[in-house]
Amino acid sequence: MTFKLWSVGSSRSKSRKPRSPVWRLMAFDDLRVGELYEVLRLRSEVFVVEQQCIYQDIDGADREAMHLLGVQDQELKAYARCFAAGVKFPEASIGRVLTRQNARGTGLGHALMEQAVAAISQVWGPQAIRIGAQAHLAGFYARHGFEDVGKPYLEDGIAHLEMLRQA
Repeated sequence: MTFKLWSVGSSRSKSRKPRSPVWRLMAFDDLRVGELYEVLRLRSEVFVVEQQCIYQDIDGADREAMHLLGVQDQELKAYARCFAAGVKFPEASIGRVLTRQNARGTGLGHALMEQAVAAISQVWGPQAIRIGAQAHLAGFYARHGFEDVGKPYLEDGIAHLEMLRQA
C-alpha cells in the first residue's frame, strides 16, 4: 500500500529558495525501481562512503519497512525507514535516517523526523518509538522527544545509543 503524506509548501514557488519537500511514505513493494535505486544510492553515499563505514546496508529489513522519502527540487534529499512494533524493537522504530549532504543545516533533518513520527502514528497508531541513534546525534534526536535509555553499544565501529520516545 502507498501512503502519500502532505507536502509542506507549494511546488510552484517562484522564489529562489529551495522548495519545500514532498514527502512520500511507501511500502517496499510500492517503490519503483528508480526510487529504490536512489534510496540505496543515497544510503550508500552517506553511511558507507561519507562515514567511511564498510557494512552491509541491504540487511533484509527493507521489505518489512515503510520508506519515507523527502524529495525536493526533483532530488531525493531525505530518507528514513519506519517499522511496526516487533520488527526491530518491541516498540515501533525509525532507522536509516539521513539527509543529503547539501541539504544539511536547512532544517530538513528535523522535518524528516517530524514526518517519520507522524508516519508511524498514521500507519500504526500513536505509540512509543525506539531508535538506535549514532551517539553524536543524541541532541538532534532529543529535540524530537527521544531520551537515552542507557544502553550504549558499538555498531560497525560507530558509538550508538538506544533512545526512546514515549507515546
